[in-house]
Amino acid sequence: MVAQSLASLLQRASIDDHEEVLQSCNAVLAKSKSDLQAQHMKVVALLKLDRYDEALRTFEAGGDELKKSAGLEYAYASYKCGKLEQATEALTRTASGRGADHLEAQVRYRAEEFRRTAELYEQLLQNTTSHSHEINDLNINSWATDAQLQWKGEPEFVRHDRLSREDLESFETTYNAACLNIAKGAFKQGEVLLNRAQNICRTSEDLSPEDKAAELLPISVQYLYVLIRLGKLEEAEAVLKDISVEDIPELSTKKIARNNIVLARQTVANPFILYKALHETPDATDNDRLFDFQDRDLVGNAHATDLLVQKYDGIIRSTSKALSKRPSPSTDATTNLLSVYNAAAHAQGQTGSKALNQILPLLERRPTDLGLLLTVVQLYVNGGNTTSAIQAMERTLRILEESISEADQNARFNPGFLSVLVSLYQLEGRKVQIRTTLAQAATYWRTKPEPPASLLRAAAASLLHSEDRADLSTAGDLFQELHKQNPNDRLAIAGYVASQATLDYSQIESQLNALPQVSDLIADIDISALESAGVSPSASSAAAAAAAIAGARKRTAGADDRAHKRVRKSRLPKDFDPAKKADPERWLPVRDRSSYRPKGKKGKQRAAALTQGGVVDEKANEAASQQQKAAAGGGSNAKKNKKKGKR
Repeated sequence: MVAQSLASLLQRASIDDHEEVLQSCNAVLAKSKSDLQAQHMKVVALLKLDRYDEALRTFEAGGDELKKSAGLEYAYASYKCGKLEQATEALTRTASGRGADHLEAQVRYRAEEFRRTAELYEQLLQNTTSHSHEINDLNINSWATDAQLQWKGEPEFVRHDRLSREDLESFETTYNAACLNIAKGAFKQGEVLLNRAQNICRTSEDLSPEDKAAELLPISVQYLYVLIRLGKLEEAEAVLKDISVEDIPELSTKKIARNNIVLARQTVANPFILYKALHETPDATDNDRLFDFQDRDLVGNAHATDLLVQKYDGIIRSTSKALSKRPSPSTDATTNLLSVYNAAAHAQGQTGSKALNQILPLLERRPTDLGLLLTVVQLYVNGGNTTSAIQAMERTLRILEESISEADQNARFNPGFLSVLVSLYQLEGRKVQIRTTLAQAATYWRTKPEPPASLLRAAAASLLHSEDRADLSTAGDLFQELHKQNPNDRLAIAGYVASQATLDYSQIESQLNALPQVSDLIADIDISALESAGVSPSASSAAAAAAAIAGARKRTAGADDRAHKRVRKSRLPKDFDPAKKADPERWLPVRDRSSYRPKGKKGKQRAAALTQGGVVDEKANEAASQQQKAAAGGGSNAKKNKKKGKR
């Protein structure tokens, strides 16, 4: 009886009667609850009807046997309900084939495992001979994955660079390419591509008017964001007319749209209106939730408005609760942003030393909170106290060094975290500390499977400035490792040559041909133009010029050869006229200048007595001598003839 009913069910099943299939399955299962084939058909019908929660409950009721026999359907139902780990496990355990690869790519994408997603799409694109109808969808999804890789900060894994002619004929691919450019910060190029995507969508003959409106909404929301970033607020106001937030079915897109609309209209004059506008849309859940980079920005905007309306206690409670569920230390951007807003709420709008007085006790209690630490460092630097900022970072580093946890060590040697410390060292000229810090980090990361190339490059370049042969040897090893990672990296080759040139020249002879010739590098440089523009020649070129004119007669530097120095106005006389030629004797005492003319009889006599090389007037000298004797002689007679003055 059950077999006949099921056979009848399968004969009557079609793509358009899923409700009837479901009713027939329920009728069969009412008589035999353990009928595996009927259960399988039921979950397929439920998935076709988009009743994913009910399908998942059917799987739970059917047990492991149903999950195993319908592994792909179970994984899909879990994926649509937002249970990504459960979906991944089901795919790994029971499902296989091209359909499973497609579903796994979707699950990995939603779980933000974009590198694995990109690998899956690349594998699927390599085998499209018998699946040519999938090529367009695969291109669309692979472009979207690359945009997400760029947003997540992994540009080295992005595969797409240029749009093909076929890509530009699809509004979905063009839109995803625009998102990739936006993630790179190329907003103008993103604006151009979004305009093209809108035009392609509007003129499409394959879409109904309702479908066009649904597809244009997210494009318009992204276009609004680009115009805000470009500062084109008037154009943004025009785009707002095409966006009906209430018509957006996805809560995640609706929340982003409302956020962009609030920013475009600049309703910051009244913070309470801004607060209300940003909190109108509830948070999305399950498979419709925001990606991490989107959620981080929107959470930041929400907390910023909380600060504007002075909800300090509420921010402290919510951020403290969230932080208690996250590991510490953490290099996760979202976690550290929570720490920043927690510190801002404790500061209650204060800045500078007043804010530090409120935040430093928090750092004493949470010394491994990197977000809090960087907030303290920023406040110290803003106040010009880089020494205290360095001491705060070094204190946390010492605490992390004592930990045996691998996560703590990864945080301690995190490239971004150490770049802050190196920048502070540079401000104070601590070259030895910079070299030591980078060398320790390079030593740690070289033991890991995927060491960060940027840190290894910085450490190797820093060690090149050392006079220690061991440091130069280490720099050579680092550059050699970078060369293995990327054989076309000329910087790695040049660094290896520079590090080994003084140690063992025979090791680098084979590498010299890989470096460009100096003449090729400077072929398009006009040396004369640089010198005329004020660029002085190097010491080596000056020495070469001196050797070239060896034997030439020396000459003294004239007045025109002196470098003209800019004189401050405070040093110039009030009546200074730059058009007039300065007096060449202005540095001599007044009486030594050729223009000096003494005044009065005594002045002329004094000038005559000081004359050197002139005609001597003997009579005048004799008269002057007689006067001096008369003034000096006479003894008591001179005293008697002197008139008495008043006492």
